[in-house]
Amino acid sequence: MISSELDAAGVRDPALRDAYRRCRMLNAAHGRTFFLATRLLAPHQRPAVHALYGFARQADDILDDFDPDRSTAQRAEHLQHLAARLFNGLVEGADCSSDPALAAVVHTARRYDISWDLFDDFLASMRMDLTVTDYADRAALERYMHGSAEVIGLQLLPVLGTVGPREEAAPYAAALGKAFQLTNFLRDVDEDLQRGRVYLPADELAAHDVDRDILMWCHTRRRTDPRVRQALAEQHAATRRVYEYARAGIALLAPGSRPCITAALTLYSEILDCIEAIDYAIFSQRASVGTARRLQVACGGLFRAWRTRRTEPVGER
Repeated sequence: MISSELDAAGVRDPALRDAYRRCRMLNAAHGRTFFLATRLLAPHQRPAVHALYGFARQADDILDDFDPDRSTAQRAEHLQHLAARLFNGLVEGADCSSDPALAAVVHTARRYDISWDLFDDFLASMRMDLTVTDYADRAALERYMHGSAEVIGLQLLPVLGTVGPREEAAPYAAALGKAFQLTNFLRDVDEDLQRGRVYLPADELAAHDVDRDILMWCHTRRRTDPRVRQALAEQHAATRRVYEYARAGIALLAPGSRPCITAALTLYSEILDCIEAIDYAIFSQRASVGTARRLQVACGGLFRAWRTRRTEPVGER
C-alpha cells in the first residue's frame, strides 16, 4: 500500500521513499484518528501529510522526553539544532538524508511550496513549551496556538488543494487546526497537569474561582470539582464555536479532500461530545471515540472519497 502511495506521489529515490515510510509509521503509531482520516485522501496526497506529521512529532518528542538527565537547556539546544537543520535543508538546500523525518518534510515543503515562515512559527511555539506552563488569558493562548496548531492547518492546505485562492480558505484551515488542539487541551487537562502545564486561560478559569491548585486537587482525588465543571463547560462551548466556523471552510477545499477533512472534523468534535457525556469527569477517565464509531465514519468517508474521485476530471486526479 505504501509503495503505491509513493509511486502515485512520484517519489522514486530509494532513500526518500524510506524516509516517507518512517513518517507514515509514526503517524500510524501515534496519531490514530488523524491517520485514519488520511486514508480518505488520494494516494498521491498521503505521503506529504505523513511527512508533516512526522516532523511535528519529532519536535514534540523533544519537549515531552521525560529523561530526568536532560535539562530544559539541553532540550532547547536540541530543538534549536532541529530548527537549524530544517532551515539549512529547506532554505539553503543542504542535504538532510541522515534524518528521515527531516528529509521527507523538506521534500514535501519544496513540492507544495510550504514556506519556512510556517515552520518557524511552529518551532517558536515549541520553544514556548520549554518554559511557559500557564497562559494568563485567551490572547496569550492564541499566540501559542498560532504556531502549535493554526500553522498545521496552513501547512496542509496546499496538499489538500482549494477551489479558489488559497488565501480565502486559509482562515478556516487555521481555525480547524485550532479546534483540534482546543479539543486536546480539554481532554488532556489531567495529563498536562502531570507535565506541569495548563493550557486553559487563567482569567477565564478564575471567573469560576478555579486555579492550578484546584485543578491539582481534582487530579489527586480523581474527581471534578463543580467549579471546575462549570469552567470546563465554558471552554467546551468556546471550542464548539471554533468548529462551527471551521466547518464552513470545507466547501472551499478541493472536492477530493473534503471527505478526509469532514471525517477528521466529525471524529474530533465527537471527542467533545464524549467529554460532555461523561459530565467532564476528565480526571478519572479519558474521553475518546470508540473504534466502531471511527470505522463507521471512515467507511462513510471512503465511499464519498471514492465517488468524488470517480467523477473528477482525469487531469485533477
